[in-house]
Amino acid sequence: MVSDKKIKRVQELTKDIQSYPIIGVVNMENLPGEQLQKMRGILRSRGIKLTMARKNLIMRAIQESKRENITHLIEKLKGMPALIFTKDNPFSLYSFIQKNKSEASGKPGQIAPHDIVVKAGPTNFTPGPIISELAAVGIKTKVEAGKLAVISDTRIAKEGDVISQKLSDTLKKLDIKPMEIGMNLVSVWENGLAFDAKQLHIDEAEYTQNFTQAAQWAFNLALECAYPTSETTELLLQKAFTEAKALSIEQNIMADATAGDILAKAERAALELRKEGNIDCAVEAKLPEAHPKQGRVTHEEAKQLLDELKEKGTLRDHKA
Repeated sequence: MVSDKKIKRVQELTKDIQSYPIIGVVNMENLPGEQLQKMRGILRSRGIKLTMARKNLIMRAIQESKRENITHLIEKLKGMPALIFTKDNPFSLYSFIQKNKSEASGKPGQIAPHDIVVKAGPTNFTPGPIISELAAVGIKTKVEAGKLAVISDTRIAKEGDVISQKLSDTLKKLDIKPMEIGMNLVSVWENGLAFDAKQLHIDEAEYTQNFTQAAQWAFNLALECAYPTSETTELLLQKAFTEAKALSIEQNIMADATAGDILAKAERAALELRKEGNIDCAVEAKLPEAHPKQGRVTHEEAKQLLDELKEKGTLRDHKA
């Protein structure tokens, strides 16, 4: 016969499951009591509720809640399961729990969370019994400058392997800490959708880099198609001015910003013509500082300008 205490506990769990939009399953196995109390306080400060109960009571409460696809969490109840209730999103919850874990070298009997690799390179060990100890876990070494050096990258454990006593001792000596002490978030349910922990992992540095790259691409596109925004308007105006000035000089359109460049171009063309035609003459020209005529210079207008300069005596031909 089920005790009233257990029935009441299932009812409490069921009520929480029905009340919160996000429910997570965590494994509390291998979590020291001191760190558990610390995590309880941290979670409470963020409005996250942690509830521990026997596995069969949690399973019963999940079933009785009758929420959409919630039974997916039952198969995720491992080790020492507990439930987390929050209104935060699953990705933030995962990131928060991961950031509050600490590293450890690994105890005998624990499961390797990922491949454990010893990188090639020098160590602080002098030749001695340590050579055979390293060799016992597959690490080959050589002596360099009186110290041992690992010859090549060596995988000493695969993900899922059980850590042996020898491997645990070696990890401590090499100061390799592949294990993480803390709550292990296994799965999260949100409004009918269930996520495994691996699906919630986001590389924040990569995510930020992608945003930065996307912003740069958008900026370049806006400049290319002349789309004005608060970030591009100034550069678009600069680009338009530069292109307009270049076109004006190319087509000999006189303006305040182009007059000097057009006259310099004309002078270069005249000197080149003199050189190519082997014309033996010298020309002195004194142009007025400003001429009222602006716009495209036609052949007739250029001839008129030359006549005006000759009449004023500012243009003289010197024959050799």
